[in-house]
Amino acid sequence: MKELRQAIETYGRGLGEDVIKVDMFLNHRIDTALLFKMGEALADHFREKRPTMVLTVEASGIALAVAAAHALGDLPVVFAKKAAAVNQSSEMAQASVYSFTHKCENVIRVDKRYMPIGSRVLIVDDFLADGNAVKGMMQIVEQLDGKVVGVGIAVEKGFQPGGKALREMGVDLMSLAVATGIEDGKIRLAED
Repeated sequence: MKELRQAIETYGRGLGEDVIKVDMFLNHRIDTALLFKMGEALADHFREKRPTMVLTVEASGIALAVAAAHALGDLPVVFAKKAAAVNQSSEMAQASVYSFTHKCENVIRVDKRYMPIGSRVLIVDDFLADGNAVKGMMQIVEQLDGKVVGVGIAVEKGFQPGGKALREMGVDLMSLAVATGIEDGKIRLAED
């Protein structure tokens, strides 16, 4: 996606060999015009799959999930919570997920009432690295007798195994930008 590519080239930066920072426009400060174009691009790709809801994990995937859901006709968005709370139902689907960014294990949870049986779920997230968050969300959808119709990602780290593994599983994966590596703080991107 041309606009996302331009934002990454202008504002993105790489830390070390595997950390991509796009917090200037995607997940700390949000460029809303870009965000809604990204949501439209995901909707255009997945519309024929007829999703009935969008699933993400808190917190930085929520904005893109809302943009995609809006572009798909104002579908509901459910986000998996990372922490248990006293106000949560005891009827939760859950999966254990290792966070590449935070270097810790999280148990993500979705209240069973929020995802009716037979839901056609589009999973959306800001990043794809090792694929753990997406696979955890896929487990939750399976526990709730839903069907994953696709996965939409803002930035895929193509130099990490997540995208390849999901594609080998037969997942319809659309990444709006694919980083091929980091060199001297500059993010290298695959051609569109």
